[in-house]
Amino acid sequence: MRNPRSPWPFTARAEEFDLVRRNLSAGRRGIVVTGAAGSGRSRLTAEAVPEAMRDAVLVVDDAHLLDDASAALVHELALGGRTRLLVTVREGEPAPKDISRLWEENLLPRLALAPLTEHACAELLARAVGGYVDALTVRRLYRASRGDLRLLRELVVAVHAGGDLNHVSGTWTWRGTPPITARVRELVEETIRDLDTEERDALELIASGEPLGAGADAPGALVAPAVLERLRARGLVTVDDRLVHPLHGPVLRAAAAEPSLSGGPSGRRRAPRASALAAECEELAARAYTGRLAEIPRGVGERMAEDDTGWDEPAMPEFCARRARVARLRGETREAMAWSREGLRRSPHHRDCLAELAHAAAYVGDLATAWQAISRGPAPAGDAWTRPWPVSGAQPPAPAGDTRSPAPDTDTWRRASAAVPARTWALAAEGDLDGALRSALGVAGDGLFGDDLFALHDVVRLGSPELVADRLGELADRAEGDLAPLLARHARALARRDGDALDKVARGLADLGLMLHAAEASAHAALVHPDRRASQASRNRASALAGACQGARSSALVNLALPRLTARQRQIVSLAAAGLTNRQIAEQLTVSIRTVANHLCDAYARLGSSDRAGLEGLFTVGLRGDRTGGHR
Repeated sequence: MRNPRSPWPFTARAEEFDLVRRNLSAGRRGIVVTGAAGSGRSRLTAEAVPEAMRDAVLVVDDAHLLDDASAALVHELALGGRTRLLVTVREGEPAPKDISRLWEENLLPRLALAPLTEHACAELLARAVGGYVDALTVRRLYRASRGDLRLLRELVVAVHAGGDLNHVSGTWTWRGTPPITARVRELVEETIRDLDTEERDALELIASGEPLGAGADAPGALVAPAVLERLRARGLVTVDDRLVHPLHGPVLRAAAAEPSLSGGPSGRRRAPRASALAAECEELAARAYTGRLAEIPRGVGERMAEDDTGWDEPAMPEFCARRARVARLRGETREAMAWSREGLRRSPHHRDCLAELAHAAAYVGDLATAWQAISRGPAPAGDAWTRPWPVSGAQPPAPAGDTRSPAPDTDTWRRASAAVPARTWALAAEGDLDGALRSALGVAGDGLFGDDLFALHDVVRLGSPELVADRLGELADRAEGDLAPLLARHARALARRDGDALDKVARGLADLGLMLHAAEASAHAALVHPDRRASQASRNRASALAGACQGARSSALVNLALPRLTARQRQIVSLAAAGLTNRQIAEQLTVSIRTVANHLCDAYARLGSSDRAGLEGLFTVGLRGDRTGGHR
């Protein structure tokens, strides 16, 4: 592992770097760069203005700290136009009037640095520690740092120093309580240093027992409503009286003489963890089936997973499975795998965690993980149910001639059923679309599983909407929420080859938070639009939506990205892009290595690629239409 105390790489600011360099070139006056604390203003300045340029450019870092005379001098230099200026200003801090006039009077262009995205944070962390960082760790560090790269670095340094950054199966993970070092506390305290005494006291009370309880002696009774309103207005407290910043609670509790007014999680002023966890599991299930996935609140289950607590809570693996399901539906495939693995850490044979791991792994082409997870799930005796098994009828029959194990009873079939949707997409990832379609139809065949809505829609996603459109319509008539009617409209629109209707479905799915499903609907629209311009617009939307899905590649996206290939070539190219060798592909598809090599060579020629190293990028490029662009 790289030492996290060593200088971190400069990444994810290519566009901003280019803009600054252009405005510092000959004939330009310069630029003002603004951004919040820790946004990387000074690092961008150092990278954009190396030592060789320092004689030609005047750099004024943290210009909000200048006195009035110095600020007036900078303004005069900008008016004169003979000195190239690079001025940085911290957002949220009062700046001298002459500094703000630089962009208000259009003397210099202004670049407002936005916080890094979570994806960019993941890239930065991977380069900083020298390896892949699991999605839950990325999400936790991203939330805790809240865009402050200084805090992000200090957290990683502290976690590493405490021995809590563990390398497991090629992935760096962090579970445990946040380390509150002196530097971490200093950076977090910066965000609340301007609170008055009432507000600070109220924040400490909330930290001691969030959410605020009721009763005469509860923290909620000790905080004046007007103070709470001010804290909410500042964005420090939510409407249900929880702290917004994940580190405010640990920092304030560490600084307080009494760390908790409630005596810890089991105190009488806090709801029992088990009840809260059960409620969150129900809430996640309801969100999944009604489509309320645009924003998922962080609750007690997520905090216990992050802090590596709750090992005595039997519902934690189920929470992890349901959180994985929600992540998968949102298109957060890597995060879904991380949640599944967290559940399996706590219960190694948990059925739903294994199923979710297999499902998400199939989406990203990690077929070894997918089939391994499927085979570990509950199944009848014998080998007929590991890979692959038939799925038709209420009780799947044993293979012909197999006298070792009778057909399972209904209860056993229910227990084994969780892995069947995952198996559908593992078969699709292998290119066996007929097998995947049979699997999906079997899951939705008789209403046995309670997953009819998504199982039926899987048939639509696999390109056979006419088989299930009527049943989806029936479900939509009696289901709650906006999701079921939208999935039914997807089936009808694709069956009619109505590109405009598919575009509307894609927008609706994206609004609900189902990004992968939305990308697929846009991909379907791109393939059926008769107008080339409309087709390209749908293709562009599919590309943008798929880019948010953490490497997911479903059959609809592969078909759109690689339209010039035969079905067998798409199958082999998908497996090669997932990292399989020619030998592994040959063994998986039961063909010769030479056949695999020949198909790949032909695919390279059709796609304009020279070798397998560029295959991964072809999916995204193909979606944008830059290479294949084929309109059908």
